[in-house]
Amino acid sequence: MLLKINTHNPQERQIARVVEIIQKGGIIAYPTDTFYGIGCDIMNKKAIEKIYLIKQRKKTKPFSFICPDLKNIAQYAKISNIAYRNMKRLLPGPYTFVLSGSKMVPKIMLTKRKTAGIRVPDNNIALAIARKLDHPMISTSATDPDGKIFDDPSLLHDYFMKSIDVVIDGGSVPGSPSSVVSLIDDIPKIIRYGAGDVEIFE
Repeated sequence: MLLKINTHNPQERQIARVVEIIQKGGIIAYPTDTFYGIGCDIMNKKAIEKIYLIKQRKKTKPFSFICPDLKNIAQYAKISNIAYRNMKRLLPGPYTFVLSGSKMVPKIMLTKRKTAGIRVPDNNIALAIARKLDHPMISTSATDPDGKIFDDPSLLHDYFMKSIDVVIDGGSVPGSPSSVVSLIDDIPKIIRYGAGDVEIFE
């Protein structure tokens, strides 16, 4: 199903419809402030395993996930005052922050070092879904196994039609990856330079 949602003012009825699909174990494709992403509820192991199959990705490489705001992140990760201050200046935005995961995060979502990649994207649709779901949502770019990026929702829908329950058409997205910054032990480490200014961590 291809579902058009207004990116500036997402219709509550459409968001509720998407969330209902996620709650039933469904997989969605949705816009972010970087690429279109593929997602599901991080509390649904079967749905997560489906995304591993779709992406043909090894389970040793956990996906990052979206929280609707900083307050929500604190439930799923250990955030020091310094990390909180820095993140508050930059979020919502095109950043993935690597933090120590809390006990709330399912094991399948953590690295061997018990860390997790967390996003609060600057996209109203993604944030509205995560807020309504009341759980974080998986965030992995909508690519085929060869890494081809789908930036057009209708092409994305045609390609993933059999494996994704709903593709949200939220218009065009920037098409550049997030900057990835580790804040483990309050030692900022830039893992990937992408969209977003990371000068404060250099």
